[in-house]
Amino acid sequence: MSDTTASSQPKMLSSRMKYYTLAILTIVYAFNFIDRQILVILQPLIKADLDLSDTQLGLLSGIAFAAFYTFMGIPIARLADKKNRRNIIAISLTIWSGMTAISGLAQNYMQLLLARLGVGIGEAGGSPPAHSMISDMFSPKKRATALAIYSAGLYLGVVIGYSFGGVLGVTYGWRTTFMIVGLPGILLALILWITVKEPPRGQYDKIGAEAPPSFINTLRFVLKLKAFPYLAVGSALSAFVSYGVSNFMPSFLFRYHLSDLAAMGSSLGFSGSSEYEVAYSMIGITLGLVGGGAGIIGTFLGGYLTDKIGQNDARWYMWLPGLTAVCAIPFAIYAFHTSSVELVLILIFIVNVLGTLYLPPAIAVTHRLVTPRMRALSSAILFFILNLIGLGLGPLFIGMMSDFLTKINGYESLHWAMTIGACIALIKGLLFWIAGRNLKHDLQRIEGGT
Repeated sequence: MSDTTASSQPKMLSSRMKYYTLAILTIVYAFNFIDRQILVILQPLIKADLDLSDTQLGLLSGIAFAAFYTFMGIPIARLADKKNRRNIIAISLTIWSGMTAISGLAQNYMQLLLARLGVGIGEAGGSPPAHSMISDMFSPKKRATALAIYSAGLYLGVVIGYSFGGVLGVTYGWRTTFMIVGLPGILLALILWITVKEPPRGQYDKIGAEAPPSFINTLRFVLKLKAFPYLAVGSALSAFVSYGVSNFMPSFLFRYHLSDLAAMGSSLGFSGSSEYEVAYSMIGITLGLVGGGAGIIGTFLGGYLTDKIGQNDARWYMWLPGLTAVCAIPFAIYAFHTSSVELVLILIFIVNVLGTLYLPPAIAVTHRLVTPRMRALSSAILFFILNLIGLGLGPLFIGMMSDFLTKINGYESLHWAMTIGACIALIKGLLFWIAGRNLKHDLQRIEGGT
């Protein structure tokens, strides 16, 4: 990897190369979530084959993955603030794609757990370097929108992972599906390495592009900001609700709406050897369109709307996602208790649009408050908090709550576990409101009152 110090600073990228780079990074992020979410849609198959509990499923898709993903993100981001970010992303993509394919070789729970740890280590090198590259390619007024386009790759990955994962799972089995999904990422890593250029650092920033500060100094810097702690924990609770609920949506639909989904699939021309196969394919396709499609819309709106309304009052970068998250709660509660599968899908679409507006403005605000050479590391700190709490504990919380409530509610336990999880968005709304109140003070201190 080549060092990008002042003496070897890359040339400014053309407008065409900026948008090409953004497109490639977005596709890489989609692969990140295809490889991550494929486990979610395959959960019912894996649960039956390996005889797992909901807690084990929550551990597999939650803290076991998130622990390595979050902790490895810090040193990799530190490296990205000093070295070539494109190369770091290419190497990371190769690792996580290879480990996804290896997941298909697992014969028991422990082997699958270890393979998913490897996926987490690889994916740790994806987002922070990409965030840093995007913030160096686009001005502050366009940055949230650019980050929204990139973040929409998350939900593009959900669409593809769910839609194809369900069909591939019932057709070829969960092990072969992991292999089919993992291997193309290695080819994408080669395309990234050959065609994408490293952008220069700090070309749009008033605060300097000095040598990268240490991790401790960066951590002290962001924690002294009045808005950042609330922003970070608010984002973490957003992810807690999102990952916790979405990771159990396939199981939720499979347990409570299988017959209705099978009937829906048959009416649309889907075929299979059993009601189970038709319903399983429908779960993947519907969740891909409902979860992923709504996420793409919500994420883009989060960046676009906050760039628009935040021009006059920067506090709306925090207030808008907090407000929409609270508005999503009644829709979520009704979705988890209605008997109509069509209504479930409509309500979850609305919930996902309202609940996914937070990420682009959160990243944009974080990058606006730090120096260019802090960006990858500040993203890693944000994602450390976000993923350790959200990705790590969200699915585990829902799984443990479901197993616990089985003693009280029996077969209905997952209904109530997901309802409790959705209501945590109330705390998120409060934290984003406080972050917005404190943001103006931070911006005046950092940008000299602009």
